[in-house]
Amino acid sequence: MLAAFDRKKILIVEDDDFLREMYKSKLEMENLHVIAKTDGAQGLRALEKFEPDLILLDIIMPKVDGFEVLAKIRKDKKYKKFRKTPIIILTNLSTREAVDKAFALGANDYLIKTHFIPSEVMKKVQKYIS
Repeated sequence: MLAAFDRKKILIVEDDDFLREMYKSKLEMENLHVIAKTDGAQGLRALEKFEPDLILLDIIMPKVDGFEVLAKIRKDKKYKKFRKTPIIILTNLSTREAVDKAFALGANDYLIKTHFIPSEVMKKVQKYIS
């Protein structure tokens, strides 16, 4: 367990049940407080109540996609206090256009789901919340 993680809050916004629960489980094992939502609309609603220290955000989701969530967090006055909250994109979109768009909208990092293992996600989380 990493002491630097104590009481840090992570918001996971991921529509894939298996991945969402896997990330949640791994992060909770590190003594992080985790809340997980299944789509962008739920994620935005949870943001103000939960006030996360970091957001793990999928792109391809129903209702409100990750690009829209990212844009709202970084630009909408309603979410002003979260503009500097680190956002790590976790997606299967691997096109140069998708990566460029995510960074242009304010993502801090971009991981392609099929190219990483959970321990790599933990390293990225540690990088941004330690």
